[in-house]
Amino acid sequence: MRLPLFGLLASRSPLDGLVDHYEKIHECTEIIKDSLECYVAGGACREFLELAQQIDHIENQADLIKRRIRNHLPRSLFMPVDKTLFLNYTKAQDNILDEAQEAMQWLAMRRVDIPAEFQRKLIELIDDVDSLTDMLGPALKATLGLIYTEHLDRRGTKDQFWAIRKKRDAIFKAKNRLVSEIYSSDMDFKDIYQLIHFVEKLHGMAHNTENCADILRSMIAR
Repeated sequence: MRLPLFGLLASRSPLDGLVDHYEKIHECTEIIKDSLECYVAGGACREFLELAQQIDHIENQADLIKRRIRNHLPRSLFMPVDKTLFLNYTKAQDNILDEAQEAMQWLAMRRVDIPAEFQRKLIELIDDVDSLTDMLGPALKATLGLIYTEHLDRRGTKDQFWAIRKKRDAIFKAKNRLVSEIYSSDMDFKDIYQLIHFVEKLHGMAHNTENCADILRSMIAR
């Protein structure tokens, strides 16, 4: 952490753009979550093409925010955190959405009739990943509050990072069990290949969420 007086030097910190960017990421992942849950359960889902267009629109807005905050960074002297950490965070946060989109693309590639024995486990995995990405928002805001000295709850902020890591570990283990079960099933190999890639992309969302938390922890390291 560098300059707690940053707020006196600029009316709006580029760090605030991280929250704007996160909100767009969150908006997209919510849409994708609903769609994936419907697909996995075999319901009458909205057309993937329509959803893809909606997500592309939101993603464009997220990209605009990312470019805006990257193109308007102040000189390093006036950055409240290391600029490399800042840029790495924007990249990791963007990767969450990239992985979500790829998860959707793997399912949309061709229709897969998912056996009932895997439906519940896939929906639980989707829910867990969605809950994990939800946890990133409060962790980001708590980190910014600490950087801006709006509060001094360093322990509480670190606990949020720890909770993200713990949940991601659980998702990693659940992912491995599910991949093993799918690979050992009697499904057509095309279906197995498609589902395993879908699960791996879900885990990619969790992995990048943990990366974001790790970078936030570095931002407040003494």
